[in-house]
Amino acid sequence: MVFKIFCRLSPLAHHMKPPPAAFTASRTGSGHPLTVKHDRANRRFTVAPGGGAEDGDCAVLTYKLSGEREVELLSTFVPETFRGHGVAALLSQAALDFVVEDDLKARVSCWYIKKYLEDDGRQKYKHLLVN
Repeated sequence: MVFKIFCRLSPLAHHMKPPPAAFTASRTGSGHPLTVKHDRANRRFTVAPGGGAEDGDCAVLTYKLSGEREVELLSTFVPETFRGHGVAALLSQAALDFVVEDDLKARVSCWYIKKYLEDDGRQKYKHLLVN
């Protein structure tokens, strides 16, 4: 419950750069576009079903700054009713694009992001990872 309230109240207007167009192209089974929002102030990426937080459930990828020019990708959470639509992958890709665009290195603590990076087409990010 607290998470849902926080998701609704947290400001999502702290965008340094707009999300790439590819992040608005994915759709849920209901046909609503999914948009990843980067909330730099709260160090997280969010996706809300239907494109807005008014629906109550937010999918979230959290990170923290862990050193100079380094971030730690901590966790992903996707509400159960929102799973199976590629939302965690969308959040992971947004986080990796952030790492690339801001010329950062990444430490990955989240099991899902580790799995996401192991996929064949994502070896290009290997040089950005810190053990």
